[in-house]
Amino acid sequence: MKQLQFRMHRYVFQPTLVGVAVTLICIPLFIKLGLWQYNKAQQKQAVHEAYDQAKLDTALKFPVGLIDSNAINIDGWKYKKVTLQGVYETKYQFLLDNQVEGDRVGYHVITPLKIDNANEYVLVNRGWILGKDTHAELPLFNTPTGKQTLTGQIWVPSKKIFTLEGPDDSSTGGSMSASQPWQQVWQNMSMAKYKHSVPLVVSELAIKLDQDSHAGGFVRNWQIPAERITSNLGYAYQWFGFAFATLLIFFYMSTAKIEAEKNAA
Repeated sequence: MKQLQFRMHRYVFQPTLVGVAVTLICIPLFIKLGLWQYNKAQQKQAVHEAYDQAKLDTALKFPVGLIDSNAINIDGWKYKKVTLQGVYETKYQFLLDNQVEGDRVGYHVITPLKIDNANEYVLVNRGWILGKDTHAELPLFNTPTGKQTLTGQIWVPSKKIFTLEGPDDSSTGGSMSASQPWQQVWQNMSMAKYKHSVPLVVSELAIKLDQDSHAGGFVRNWQIPAERITSNLGYAYQWFGFAFATLLIFFYMSTAKIEAEKNAA
């Protein structure tokens, strides 16, 4: 098979089959990886903007009846600022472990709230409290009684959870037995596990208590969920640079300078 060859002035472009194959594989791959990182950055930027805008918007009334994740548009409610009234149910509250505030490790206090004029509960993240020196000793905290009026942002716990814990009731779909003690400390926030562990009708949406709310909150320096945007953009430009560099290397390795022909003596 005759090798492809192009001449231009004193140079000849003569790519090899291996060079063409490597270039055709690497350039699309690098571009695809670059677009993947760029799209991740755009998605995080959109989350960042939605999060900031929600804090400025007027609080909406918390939606009652959103108890089935397959029948509602959860993403449409993410980060929305909401308000509602209800009474805390301390029996089924728990501490979310391994939560860091500054350089200190503690817990987030998660308490269900019985929504006023509805047979439904919503989980409220009331903020961070400092842990004790050992996990065997749990911190003490107060929960206000009576009707509470609270404001907060919708929080949709992630379903992508890595855990070393054993199987729980959520795997079988059964509720917690009355003889079993309530688990006061959880390693992960699993809405499915919680809903299968309590005899309550619980909304798929949870709430992070607003910093200005006085409904029994603790430290609430909520982190913006969109992080590492600049890092993703940097990785994207890096992959695009690899694609461009691959193209330059291909042309450089495939081009040779033609030596001047010597005149016959």
